Amino acid sequence: MQSPARPVRSRPVRRLAFLLFALLLAAAALVATGLLTGARPADVAVVLGNTVQADGRPSPRLAARLDRAHDCYAASQCRILFVSGGVDSAGADEAAIMRDYLLARGVPVDRIVTDSAGVDSWSTARHASAYMHEHGYTRALAVTQYFHVPRTILALRRQGVPDVSGGYPRFFEWRDLYSVFRELPAVAWYAFRPL
Repeated sequence: MQSPARPVRSRPVRRLAFLLFALLLAAAALVATGLLTGARPADVAVVLGNTVQADGRPSPRLAARLDRAHDCYAASQCRILFVSGGVDSAGADEAAIMRDYLLARGVPVDRIVTDSAGVDSWSTARHASAYMHEHGYTRALAVTQYFHVPRTILALRRQGVPDVSGGYPRFFEWRDLYSVFRELPAVAWYAFRPL
């Protein structure tokens, strides 16, 4: 008596399994790169903006980034804090709110540079690079969430900043799962995006 034939996986199922595996591998590599990138002393800490609450305070995620930048400055690991963000639909200027938060934490006003036109990571990198070139700075520290560090470093390097490291706050939330997978096509786009 013959044993029943084992079902053969169809090619579409195998392709889908391979694509899912590749996606998970890429996501793991992105997370590992962000988490393992070490912060080095820098001339400028480039702090990327994020959500501002309705009452005008930084969101917990943004406050964590600013606290990380403050710690860098307080430890004399960076000289200038370049805070960058856009103006939201309600008129809140992320960069100005970031500056005010750092001022309240004791950072001198002449150590904070405000970029209110940093509407995305690419714009922030372009503006930070221009500022750094104008002042003869060559070393940057990208301060953002761990999963966003690789793309920010890539953007700064593509904009001509020769020495870039990354620093991230110890701030994790469930939303990070979505954000990690959203970063994958964004990193690919930044690798080939025209200057």
